[in-house]
Formats: sequence, structure tokens, C-alpha cells
Amino acid sequence: MSEIGPHTPPAAAEVPDPTQVMVAFDDNRLAGTLFGEFDQNLALIEQRLGVEVVAHGNQVLIRGVPEACAQARLALDMLYGRLEQGQDIEPGDVDGAIRMAEAAEAQLNLPSLEPKSRLAMAQIATRRRVVMARSPAQDAYVRAMESAELIFGIGPAGTGKTYLAVAYAAAMLERGMVSRLILSRPAVEAGERLGFLPGDMREKVDPYLRPLYDALYDMIAAEKVERGLASGMIEVAPLAFMRGRTLSDAAVILDEAQNTTPMQMKMFLTRLGEGSKMIVTGDPTQVDLPTGHDSGLIEALAKLREIREIKQITFTDRDVVRHPLVSKIVRAYDGPRDGDGRD
Repeated sequence: MSEIGPHTPPAAAEVPDPTQVMVAFDDNRLAGTLFGEFDQNLALIEQRLGVEVVAHGNQVLIRGVPEACAQARLALDMLYGRLEQGQDIEPGDVDGAIRMAEAAEAQLNLPSLEPKSRLAMAQIATRRRVVMARSPAQDAYVRAMESAELIFGIGPAGTGKTYLAVAYAAAMLERGMVSRLILSRPAVEAGERLGFLPGDMREKVDPYLRPLYDALYDMIAAEKVERGLASGMIEVAPLAFMRGRTLSDAAVILDEAQNTTPMQMKMFLTRLGEGSKMIVTGDPTQVDLPTGHDSGLIEALAKLREIREIKQITFTDRDVVRHPLVSKIVRAYDGPRDGDGRD
């Protein structure tokens, strides 16, 4: 991961009224981009934090309760720093900056702070794009991938756990930190018996690995992905094909791990070889195994919890970074329900 050099934060001076904060930005062009077309980014900050944000040239006046004003200022400062680095801002980035500012103001452990109190969002840089953490859990997840060799990313759909895993693995491959990228997923829908399906192995497993492919093509140019698949530098395979192998010098991702049996999970985890990084993602509330079969992911999380070298990062509905309705849907399904509790 590339290092980001220090930079001077925008000048800020508080108005005598404690419910107002004036923030000035040095670069008028960047300030215009920061505010967004028709000030749409400022409007999003207003909506999310319950403050009033008024732009005057390269300055913004923030009005509201002191805590919310501080969060808005921190979010704007973070986004401006991103523009200074030559990166673009999308609506999702604004939402992420707000989440991170709220966490910092709540004095959570994450995100960490750079000198001069500028938020240091974890990021993953590939040749195609730079992916920034958009929630405290995403920040912790990226930092865990930097520091550990085996990482579990656990949580509901839409939290970015698979996307960030593929992004980090792609960055490792591009930098030569590993020599190959291995993507795997249990093909539960086909009962791991793929022989009856038409086509070669890739054609058989493609439908089950589509989310991994989608993230991969976001990070690496399509022609390079195809060359990698042809050469074996990038490999996609159902979980059953991992048996008997030692996965060395590789970035290995197991997606939808809640659909592994305990024996499959043990088999997969013990494939970890020298110079490799293994990332396991899944949602323990979405087990599709036949009734009576225990989830290997749930068992592994319990058995490995005390091993310090293994990192377990848990996402919640508050970390959903898709459409705002997705978070509400996840929350509704995770609430009290009738029956045996299975989805």
C-alpha cells in the first residue's frame, strides 16, 4: 500500500457563537469540487448530521449543535485531503467520511488520527483505482489485512467485506507481494458436484464466483485479468478443489464461508502456506447448508477467537455502504422473527 505524505489541513477559525464553525479552503478549484455540483455534497452532510452548511466562495459556514458541527468539519477536512491527493469524490465517499467523522468524535478506537488531527482513512491502491474505507469497521478490516496473515470478515450483505478483500488481494498481486491470486467459494447450489454441468471448469464455477469476478474487474484491467486466468496467476476454483494443496506465496480468498461444513473449513484453513495471506468472508446469518449441517464458519470463529495472530472483524447493518434501504432491510431481517430463526 502506498504511503500518503503529510499535508497542511485547511485553515479554520471558529465564529464566536459556539454553534457556528467557519472553515476556509486554500484551493478554490478543489473547494468547488468538494462542495459538489449544486452543493450536493454539502446537502448530504446537512441531511446526515442535522446541520446547516452554507458555502461562500472557498469557505463554508456550519451551524448546528457543537458535536455535529465538529463532525461536519472533520468530514469536510477528510474529503478535502482526498482531493489534494488527486482522488475523486463520489457520494459514497461523502457518506463514508461522515461515518468516520462520527466515529472519531465518539472517541472510538478507529479511525486513527494523523498529526494535526486529520483522519487517516485506511485505503487500498491498485493501478485502476484507490478504495478508501467508508466505515470504522472497513477501516479496521483493511488494517487487519495489512497486519495479519489470516483474517475473517464477518457481516451482512453490502458492507464491502468481499469487495475490500478482492481489492487488497489485487493490490498485493500488482505489487509482487504474492505471485498468484486464488478465489474460492463453496458451490452449495450445485452440491459441490459440478461434473454434470456443461463447459470447462471455469464455465462451471463462474455463476458461483460472479461477485468475486465483479470486484476483480473493478481493480484490474479486463485484459490483465484474462491473461492472469489463462496463465494461472489468477485462479478461481470451488472449495472442493482446494483439498490436498498447499497455497504458498498467494493471496487466497474464501467467500460465502458460512456455507462450508466444519470439515471443509478446517481443510481450507490448513492450506495456508508460506508467504500467503488468507481472507475468509461470510455472513453467519445466511447459512444455506441443508438442515442439520453445522456451519464451518461459525465453528471456526469460536475455536480461533483466542489466537492473537488471527484477526476477526465484524460488520453490522451500520456498516452497509450500498443503497440506504439495504441497511434497513438487513436490520429488519436481523430483528426478532417467528419460527426457528433461519432466513
